[in-house]
Amino acid sequence: MIGKVSGRLDYIAEDHALIEAAGVGYVVYASPRTLAALPQPGEPCALYTELVVREDLLQLFGFPTLAEKEWHRLLTSVQGVGPRSALAIVGLLGPEGTGRAIVTGDTAAVRKAPGVGPKLAQRIVLELRDKAPSVMALGGRGARAAAPTLSAEAPEPPAAPKRAAKPKAAPDDGAASAAAAQADALSALVNLGYPESQAAVAVAEAAADGETPPTSAALIRAALRALAPK
Repeated sequence: MIGKVSGRLDYIAEDHALIEAAGVGYVVYASPRTLAALPQPGEPCALYTELVVREDLLQLFGFPTLAEKEWHRLLTSVQGVGPRSALAIVGLLGPEGTGRAIVTGDTAAVRKAPGVGPKLAQRIVLELRDKAPSVMALGGRGARAAAPTLSAEAPEPPAAPKRAAKPKAAPDDGAASAAAAQADALSALVNLGYPESQAAVAVAEAAADGETPPTSAALIRAALRALAPK
């Protein structure tokens, strides 16, 4: 199993990137969001990977965080969801959005991914709703793949195919902070004795209401109000 690839970015194509690690070039398929966040060709980069094995095909799919990798693995466990459909869902919604859509039963959000129809979206929500809280908790502590430090004495790689320069995407620190806040709030509610599934729904709804500040304290207060006996 290849769980992570760290090396020098050789090139970026429409749906994949080539990363050279220890003299071996790995073709890693990724979402447009992940590809847009990669550095320029020739620079060091790293992605967590999931190896999909079929009778006539081996494919690596890459993710910047462990949470996204775990969502991809869970989504492909649902009948009818292939690795590319799972990649499209996580790439479109992000790890936080995927968890929020599943725990709140928002099938409309899941259907926005290419190739996902109403029945498949409903199956995804039904089968993964109980598993979603554990991945949401992982989102707060899930590490981001760190790019390697390449030696200055290392030989220069062959010239990468020329492509138009693109601005380097800044790390999504806001999304990472929001994920950490939601994970902390979920953990606090579970420690208070609330069932993990109910706590996950309350936190997800609080994070999506547009009024609750994206801090763990604010999310906990909003979730507690939602969980209070009516």
